[in-house]
Amino acid sequence: MTEPAKAQRRIAMSVVGPILALVLLVVAGALLNPNFLSFDNVTNVLARSAFIGIIAVGMTFVITAGGLDLSVGSMAAFIAGLMILVMNKALPELGVGVPIVLLGMGVALLAGLAAGLLNGLLITRLGIEAFIVTLGSMGIYRSLVTWLANGGTLSLDFSLRSFYQPVYYGGVFGVSWPIIVFAVVVIVGEIVMRSTAFGRHCAAIGSNDQVAKYASVRVARVRLATYAALGLLVGVATIMYVPRLGSASSATGLLWELEAIAAVIIGGTVLKGGFGRVWGTVIGVLILSLIGNLLNLTDFVSPYLNGAIQGAIIVLAVVLQRESKAGR
Repeated sequence: MTEPAKAQRRIAMSVVGPILALVLLVVAGALLNPNFLSFDNVTNVLARSAFIGIIAVGMTFVITAGGLDLSVGSMAAFIAGLMILVMNKALPELGVGVPIVLLGMGVALLAGLAAGLLNGLLITRLGIEAFIVTLGSMGIYRSLVTWLANGGTLSLDFSLRSFYQPVYYGGVFGVSWPIIVFAVVVIVGEIVMRSTAFGRHCAAIGSNDQVAKYASVRVARVRLATYAALGLLVGVATIMYVPRLGSASSATGLLWELEAIAAVIIGGTVLKGGFGRVWGTVIGVLILSLIGNLLNLTDFVSPYLNGAIQGAIIVLAVVLQRESKAGR
């Protein structure tokens, strides 16, 4: 087999593999439980996976550009806690209504953007490794939300929560708002990755940042933008998440970073950077969500092992990527 033919075969497998895995999961789920493909179960799975999916789209750009962010779950918990505190504090002044919800949303977006920019500046301006920066911020944000809640749980005022709930439970034609927002984020992300200079610059930096510099790509600025965008999307995900439970604690967003990174890698984005695929990330999110749903609907494996399965999937996906490179 010629080298071009081998390359085409590797590309085809990297595209077909995740899709095939998703189809097999759907078939297995339908055979194991008759309710698996019901409209209620499908929409429930999609709505629950929307939080991770929105964050994973941002993570795709960060990883494509050769970065990593371990703080997104803790960041979401902190943003949720801050959002709840601000909304409760403003309730006597603004009352229950659209203005106070918009205030909470604004706080979430600004806090997410600020957190992402802070991570990006520490990485790009001070030259600290992304792993170290985001590992440190992961601990900081988790500690901050625990402190804000005084070791307990921050809860949204009941009347305010009732007014805010339609942001999660409401929707159009039976499709909830988190699913709609996730779809919009995916479409925009795919367009940016495939059809803009920013997407091409992310891939160039992830492949070789020195060569990218010689090609007049502003490496530091692009990397900073990826972390800022990820932080902003964490804010968007938190806006969708808070009305679901109306609370935040030290357990909020636990292991979200693992799920987001796993979805990105399963979808075909190269862990070391240089190549990213937003639509592949969507497939990765769905695979992880369906695995968790299957564990809940069947008795084959305890649902408490979901995190272990996700960790194993990450390791397997990275091993397959390395073997693919070695075969070139």
